[in-house]
Amino acid sequence: MAMPDSQESILPKDETVIEQTQFVKLGRCQWWFMVALNIFFLIVGQAAAVLLGRFYYDQGGNSKWMATLVQTAAFPVLLIPLYFIPSSKDPSTSSAPPSIKVLALIYFALGVLLACDNMLYSVGLLYLSASTYSLICATQLAFNAVFSYFINSQKFTALILNSVIIVSFSAALIAVSDDSSGPAGVSKWKHILGFICTLGASAIYSLLLSLMQLTFQKVLKKETFSVVLEMQIYTALVASCAATVGLFASGEWRTLHGEMEKFGEGRVSYVMTLVWTAVAWQVCSVGVVGLIFVVSSLFSNVISTLSLAVTPIAAVIIFHDKMDGVKIIAMLLAIWGFATYIYQNYLDDSKVRRRQTGVRESHNDSSA
Repeated sequence: MAMPDSQESILPKDETVIEQTQFVKLGRCQWWFMVALNIFFLIVGQAAAVLLGRFYYDQGGNSKWMATLVQTAAFPVLLIPLYFIPSSKDPSTSSAPPSIKVLALIYFALGVLLACDNMLYSVGLLYLSASTYSLICATQLAFNAVFSYFINSQKFTALILNSVIIVSFSAALIAVSDDSSGPAGVSKWKHILGFICTLGASAIYSLLLSLMQLTFQKVLKKETFSVVLEMQIYTALVASCAATVGLFASGEWRTLHGEMEKFGEGRVSYVMTLVWTAVAWQVCSVGVVGLIFVVSSLFSNVISTLSLAVTPIAAVIIFHDKMDGVKIIAMLLAIWGFATYIYQNYLDDSKVRRRQTGVRESHNDSSA
């Protein structure tokens, strides 16, 4: 795999109109504000969703399909910002819009893939502690670097490669460690199954992000935030339908009433746990897709990794998970990997700004 100089931009090799006009239309402060806002949504939403998901299992919840369904079921919440953020026609987009059949096929495929991914995550969280689960999920950064290279023509730099290797080492430490703080009654085999499912879910999630970015670049070719929301709404709709079918086909729906009655904190807490878990996942989804739109799928995945590195701290405080030396080192490695990527993104941003300044100066000189 060829690796250019470390100062080379991490933007795709075939920079599209979307990326070019995106930097031109947004001022530096506006762009960073959008990035910061989406980072906040992603970190807060993901951390809250993971902790509430672990709380659901700890208090007696056992339905994997219900845990899968709540990850996308609150998608109607996104209709609110979609209503207040009207679609605007971008004059820079001259190509014809994709047909309804093409869009329907894309949304259906992404939705089914999302449902499979959510199911694997649900199984992983069932058999692992919140801290271990979160640290294993950090491997999605390494998977995404590979998918972004082949699908999105993402360039590799020394800093990105360093970030991927460090995060991979972080996950490897968790893989070889003994999760003594795992859920009670979980056998060694189930622990291994949870690790495999979480690792597989991370790979599928990374593939999903790269495919979403490819859809924005090659199919939708629009720059409105409403397009981002529409993609999230339609894919979540398909994923929710698939999870609902799974819930009834598996027969788990028959156990839901018993779950609610036996829930450790009571029936009201059972309902509120599911509701707020669903809302938290949608807040996270807005941040994820927003960062794909504003920056790239790889950057979105790096921020997810940061959240997953921070979540174990909250798990220690709330669930009293055991934070041994191995987990602490793994968490520090994940944060280090995040920091190196952020620095690379800073270098890329500075390079794009200098290039834009040069273009404007050349245009002014030719007009004089």
